[in-house]
Amino acid sequence: MARIAGVDIPKNKRGVIALTYIYGIGKSRAQEILATAKVDESTKVQDWNDDQIGNIRDAVSAFTIEGELRSETQLNIKRLMDIGCYRGIRHRSGLPLRGQRTKNNSRTRKGRRKTVANKKKATK
Repeated sequence: MARIAGVDIPKNKRGVIALTYIYGIGKSRAQEILATAKVDESTKVQDWNDDQIGNIRDAVSAFTIEGELRSETQLNIKRLMDIGCYRGIRHRSGLPLRGQRTKNNSRTRKGRRKTVANKKKATK
C-alpha cells in the first residue's frame, strides 16, 4: 500500500482512482498529477515502482490538500459566519445556503425530523 500525503492509497486500484482517496484531489487533478509524474493512468498502484511514487509525491506536494485544505475551508466558513453575511447565517443555523427550498426537503442540512405535538383545543 502506497502512502502519499499521509493517506494510505489502495494498491488494487488504478492510479487515477486511487489518488482520489486524498482529500482535495478529484479525477481531473489526479490525471494532471499522473501526467506531471509521467506515470500511465491505467497502471495499478501495486505496479508503481519507488521512482514513480517519488515523482507522484513531488507532484502532489504542489497542491493544497488534506489537513491544510480542510482547515482553510473551515476558516472560510468561520469568516462568513463572523461577518454575518447571508451564507454565514445559513451556516450558523444549519440550513442550505444556495437557494434551495426548505419547506419539504433539505433533510441533509436540517437533520432528522423533530416532531412537534399539536395543541389541544380548549373545551367550552
